[in-house]
Amino acid sequence: MGLWRIRATVDDRPGYLAVLTASLALKSVNILAVQVHTTTAGAVDDFLVDAPDAMTEADLIAAVEKGRGRDPWVSRTEARELADWPTKTLSLASRLVRDPHSLGDVLSALLGAEAVIWRPRPGDDRYGANRGQMRLVDPTGGTYEISRPAPAFTPAEYARAQALVDLAATVVRQAADQVTLVLPDGVEVRVRPAVRDDLAAVRAMHERCTPRSRHRRYLAGTSGPSPALLARLIEPARGVTLVALAEDDRVVAVGNLVAEGAIGEIALLVEDAWQRRGVGTALLRRLVAHASRAGYAAVVAHTQADNVGMLATLRRLDRPGPVDRDGTMLSVTVPLAAARATTTAPAT
Repeated sequence: MGLWRIRATVDDRPGYLAVLTASLALKSVNILAVQVHTTTAGAVDDFLVDAPDAMTEADLIAAVEKGRGRDPWVSRTEARELADWPTKTLSLASRLVRDPHSLGDVLSALLGAEAVIWRPRPGDDRYGANRGQMRLVDPTGGTYEISRPAPAFTPAEYARAQALVDLAATVVRQAADQVTLVLPDGVEVRVRPAVRDDLAAVRAMHERCTPRSRHRRYLAGTSGPSPALLARLIEPARGVTLVALAEDDRVVAVGNLVAEGAIGEIALLVEDAWQRRGVGTALLRRLVAHASRAGYAAVVAHTQADNVGMLATLRRLDRPGPVDRDGTMLSVTVPLAAARATTTAPAT
């Protein structure tokens, strides 16, 4: 017996897969695994089979065509293909978490690609008409171009590959955003993006803060946010949340950037014992840098007019912008696009 991979397209209608599998069974072909990829041309069925030694590629193609399979592709394979696709994809994702720079090898292993090329400019499309080519958007910039002679790529393969590219970019970004700060008094604080597992520690930090500090952060009440709101703030749909951790891994400050359109809203909460030590300024600078890289036009901070600490922290950014007053509340806008335009304008 020999291991083969077979891929063919059938009409996406009830019973058509059964006709194809019956045709293979009549030739004593044992189906070990099957994937079904839905496409506009029909259902692409991908089989891993064990066939009699006497069977040839032509025999298998004939059996597929007799079972109403179209555009058959048949290739010898190895026992390592026995791993199911979810397990294989998760294994490759785990490898990326450990080593995000292995993305090229991971994509080759996932897709059986002939070539994986990274280009600095975005491609014209992500899933083009040439089905032997795949283009994947790199969130950090550029495009991955992947090719293989056969079989043709399917939308499911594209989705898996793009998910792995996004995962690698996230791992790289989080590693870049994790820094150790040495405060003016010599104490070290680690700053990194927040993750879901930080929820309990962030909640505990809120409870250690005074009602006054919580009120200055949330501008209403003194008890702080609800558990549901806090969970959303830790992992915002658009933006980023940074946490500062003391040497004993206690969360001592949180900085939030939440985006709406081209404008990001920033806010800080620093535990009372850590205020006026440079933690807030460090968080704010990193949030502004993140917003600038993400292409936001500006960020805005809402604070009370008598919150001299927050106002002083914003002034340290040295990015003057409009300040709107509504009673005792101030909205301080920090422009970003104008600053980028100034630094990138050609010399005259």
